[in-house]
Amino acid sequence: MYEASDKMVTLIKDNSSVLQTLGSFGIQLGFGDKTVSETCEMNGVDTYTFLAVVNYTINGYGEFDNDEHISVATLLHYLKASHTYYLDFQLPFIRRELQESLSEDDALGHLIMKFYDDYAQEIRRHMKYEERTLFPYVESLLAGSPLNTYNIETFSKHHEQTDKMLRELKLMIIKYLPSDALHNNQLTATLYDIYNNEEWLRQHAEVEDHIFAPAIQRLERLAQQDDVSKNISAMVANGGAEGTDALSDREREVIIGVVQGLQNKEIADRLFISVNTVITHRRNIARKLQIHSPAGLTIYAIVNNLVDISSVKL
Repeated sequence: MYEASDKMVTLIKDNSSVLQTLGSFGIQLGFGDKTVSETCEMNGVDTYTFLAVVNYTINGYGEFDNDEHISVATLLHYLKASHTYYLDFQLPFIRRELQESLSEDDALGHLIMKFYDDYAQEIRRHMKYEERTLFPYVESLLAGSPLNTYNIETFSKHHEQTDKMLRELKLMIIKYLPSDALHNNQLTATLYDIYNNEEWLRQHAEVEDHIFAPAIQRLERLAQQDDVSKNISAMVANGGAEGTDALSDREREVIIGVVQGLQNKEIADRLFISVNTVITHRRNIARKLQIHSPAGLTIYAIVNNLVDISSVKL
């Protein structure tokens, strides 16, 4: 476990992989004997978030589901810079190494180059998807105006598929590429870089899945709570009339059942409808009112005179 008071140079001496992490956080070399906190502060980086990523990628330490100290803005900058490094430097660099290592007259070598290009295209597609959809969504959350067309549950990950492609590439090089001594040394060096590349991608994916995604889910929950508060405030300000016209009679009956503490099956039995129909009504109610919790619906029902407070199960 590394702490804010440790010297930054110690982290690098212990774990050379931290060098790339520094670059993605925007931390420049030349920090002398400064501590982690001093170096982060000097570079405008949140120390807690930096240490969370470092300690997780080095030794797997961290429980981030309810960690409110993680800076989403810092993580977003880190992931954007990681994409730039990988797409603009790492992928072209390994391709050049492969080209130099493979014989121009080797048909199998040409096939391996094509396989690598397909792999690179898949990686690029995945990262560009995140840059077009996920990152702007996170920025909208941070700005307090979340985009309604997206949420973290639709974050489509393709890490497993690209991992398989990388494993196949390594095996093809190891098993099927006889070469002279020169090309063998070049292929060995290229393989070494591919293995390092694989480890970097694994860490990148785990930071996204285990630190970034939980942090976004917390922001979404806060945004939903804000929406409920705004809707309830609007209802009170309008004398309890806001939004009632948008609901059908059946939806109002479902709300009454919810605030009285009934389960979906009990509501279905009372209204002589199926459980699936109750669930559909509840989804429509949440969409129309932007209220997603029983507590929020309870306040809505009381304010709009759908139920008497004495009938509510508190």
